Amino acid sequence: MNMQASQATQEQQVPEMAIHTRDLSLWYGTFQALHNINLDIKAGRITSLIGPSGCGKSTFLRSVNRINERLGYVRIEGTIDVNNQNIYDEDVELVQVRKQVGMVFQRPNPLPASIRDNILYGHRLHNRDRKYSRAEEDDIVEDSLKQVLLWDKVKDILKRKATELSLEEQQKLCIARLLPVKPAVLLMDEPCSSLDPKGTAAVEELIWELRGKYSILIVTHNMAQARRASEECIFMLMGKVIEHADTAELFVTPKHKETADYIEGRYG
Repeated sequence: MNMQASQATQEQQVPEMAIHTRDLSLWYGTFQALHNINLDIKAGRITSLIGPSGCGKSTFLRSVNRINERLGYVRIEGTIDVNNQNIYDEDVELVQVRKQVGMVFQRPNPLPASIRDNILYGHRLHNRDRKYSRAEEDDIVEDSLKQVLLWDKVKDILKRKATELSLEEQQKLCIARLLPVKPAVLLMDEPCSSLDPKGTAAVEELIWELRGKYSILIVTHNMAQARRASEECIFMLMGKVIEHADTAELFVTPKHKETADYIEGRYG
């Protein structure tokens, strides 16, 4: 199918835009939560979504991997292209979308299994037609944990339950769990909201390490975090995109009064 072909050629030719939306609108019943969203989110960069509570940030994020579909009263119009394929096309299977687009939630949600089995869960799910050797799986586990800067801490305790790790380590593990299936996009919904300052700094460092390898879209209420941990920034208000610019530009010289008011703490 088209999305599978796109994934197969991903390493050969990375598209300029990781996420491309046109006239995207979403309703929860009769309430319109997103209004004609038109965005071009660059591949290989870290982009943050900011705005007051209820502005549509998380709704937009969850539209990019079709989580909103689980709610029977949601209606969506418009398109969302990931790697040049509209993920809402009728011939695109949900399992392929989830393979291309990984999701990290506010609170770490490791499986109640070993660290090793957590890493291999998605890989095994998406590769049921092939049997991997123990050595091959060991390499996958090591590579994924090294990418999230966790290998040195857990390499000798891979059989331990993931839920015994610290919250910071659990969140890193949840990111590592996505990597074996080689997603194009990583979505992160307030990934540091349950962490202390030390854990927050560690996860922000990890996000920065992953830039270039993955296209990362982060929802955050933390203005300082948006400035530290993203290269581009999107400000949303009442379900609309008000401004999209390089992070430094948006925070220093915003073009819209609403953006300036929010950044300066006048509301939200």
